[in-house]
Amino acid sequence: MVFRRSGEHLRICPQGYTCCTSEMEENLANRSRAELETALLDSGRALQAMLTTQLRGFDDHFQRLLNDSERALQEAFPGTFGELYTQSAKAFRDLYTELRRYYRGANLHLEETLAEFWARLLERLFRQLHPQLLLPDEYLDCLGKQAEALRPFGEAPRELRLRATRAFVAARSFVQGLGVASDVVRKVAQVPLGPECSRAVMKLVYCAHCLGVPGARPCPDYCRNVLKGCLANQADLDAEWRNLLDSMVLITDKFWGPSGAESVIGSVHLWLAEAINALQDNKDTLTAKVIQGCGNPKVNPQGPGPEEKRRRGKLALQEKPPTGTLEKLVSEAKTQLRDAQDFWISLPGTLCSEKMAMSAASDDRCWNGMAKGRYLPEVMGDGLANQINNPEVEVDITKPDMTIRQQIMQLKIMTNRLRSAYNGDDVDFQDASDDGSGSGSGGGCPDDVCGRRVNKKSSSSRTTLTHALPGLSEREGQKSSAASCPQPRPSLLLLLLTLVLSAARPRWR
Repeated sequence: MVFRRSGEHLRICPQGYTCCTSEMEENLANRSRAELETALLDSGRALQAMLTTQLRGFDDHFQRLLNDSERALQEAFPGTFGELYTQSAKAFRDLYTELRRYYRGANLHLEETLAEFWARLLERLFRQLHPQLLLPDEYLDCLGKQAEALRPFGEAPRELRLRATRAFVAARSFVQGLGVASDVVRKVAQVPLGPECSRAVMKLVYCAHCLGVPGARPCPDYCRNVLKGCLANQADLDAEWRNLLDSMVLITDKFWGPSGAESVIGSVHLWLAEAINALQDNKDTLTAKVIQGCGNPKVNPQGPGPEEKRRRGKLALQEKPPTGTLEKLVSEAKTQLRDAQDFWISLPGTLCSEKMAMSAASDDRCWNGMAKGRYLPEVMGDGLANQINNPEVEVDITKPDMTIRQQIMQLKIMTNRLRSAYNGDDVDFQDASDDGSGSGSGGGCPDDVCGRRVNKKSSSSRTTLTHALPGLSEREGQKSSAASCPQPRPSLLLLLLTLVLSAARPRWR
C-alpha cells in the first residue's frame, strides 16, 4: 500500500497529494541532476571519440609521409652524393626535425626555417666543393649576400618554399582544428548545471512519481523547453561550431594537387635532391660569379689541389603515387563533420528522445509538469537570448556562462586560422612587408640569419601563439619536440596577426 499525504512540504513538485517525503524529493532531485549530467558527458564522449579518431588517423598519415621522405633521403643520398651529403647530414636531419616541430604546432616561421636551411647548406657545400681554398667567415658572409642573385640551388628552394608553406599550414591547421573541437566538447561537457535547471529536471523526470502517476512520460514539448533552458549557453556555441566544421571541410581541398599536403609532405627529399643536382651542375659558373663579386680567396696550403675531384653523381627520384589512404580519411571526415554540425542545438531533442523516456506524442496522457495532460506552452528557440520567457527554467540571460564564452572565442580563433590556411597563410606569421610576388625560395630570412654564420633561433624565445596538437601520445618522429608542445588555450594574441616580422629581408629567388 502506498501512503499519500498533502504535499505542502514539497519544494519542487506540485503540492498535491504525494507519496514523497522532503528527503525523497531531495534525493530524487540529486538523482535527476546526476542522470542528466551523465547523459551530457556520454553525448560529449561520443563526439570526442569521433574527433579523436579522426585526429589520430590524419596525424599518423601526415607524419608517415614526412618520415618516409626522410627515410628515402637517408637511403639514396649517401650513395649518390657521397661526402656532399654525409658531411652535411646534420643539416638535413635538422630540417626534418624543424618541419616536424612546425607541423606539431611549434611557433616557427616556416619560410624563415627553410631560408636558414639553404643558407647553412650553401656554406657547407661551397666549402666542400672548394677544399683547396681558404674561406673565412667574411668571405662566406659575402657569399650569402650574393646568393639571392646567384640562385646556387636553381629553382628548388623557391618551389619548396611555395609548396611546403601551403601544404604544411593546411595539414597542421586541419589536425589542430580536430584537436580544438574535441577540447571544446570536453570542456563544455564539464560545465555544471545550475540550480534552476536541477529543479526543472527533477520536476520533469520524477515529480510524476511523487504524485502517483509514474506511467506518465514527459510531454515532448515540455521536455524540450526544460532542456533548452538548461542548455541555453551550450546552444550559443552553434554558430561558431558550424563555422569551424565548415572551414575544416573546406581546407581538405588543399590536400590535393601539386601544392597539396599529400604530394608535398612526402616529397621534400625530391626538392633537396634537385637542389644538390643544380649546385653541382652550376659549380663552375657559380664559383666564377662568387669570385667576381667577393674576390679571389686565398689558397689553402694544406688542402688538396683543385685537380683532385671526387666522383659525385646526380640523383633522379620519382614521386610515389598516392596510396588512397588520405582520400579515404577525408571522405570519412567530411561525412562525420557534417553530421556533427548541429550537435549543440540538437542536444535537447536528442536527450529527450534517448535519455528522458519522453512520450511519443503530446496528448492528454503525457506529463506536463503539473499533471497528466496536454502541454500548451510553445517551444522556446535555441540559445540564451531566447530563454527570456521560458516557462520551465528561470534563465538569467544577462549572465552567460564564462567557460562557454571562452570556448566560443576558441572556436573563432581556430576558424580564423583555418580560413587563413586555406589561402596559404600561417596566421601566426604574416609578413606585412611581403610584396606578395611569390618569388624566392627560402624567403623571409632576416639579415642576422641569412648572413655570415647562421645562428639558429630558439622558438622558445617567442611567445607561443599556435595551438599544439592536443592529446596525442608520442610517436615516431616526435621525440625531439612533441613532448614540449603546449596544449591549446584561448588567446586574443592570435587576433594580432599582422604585426610580426615587418623588417625587410633578403629573399632566395
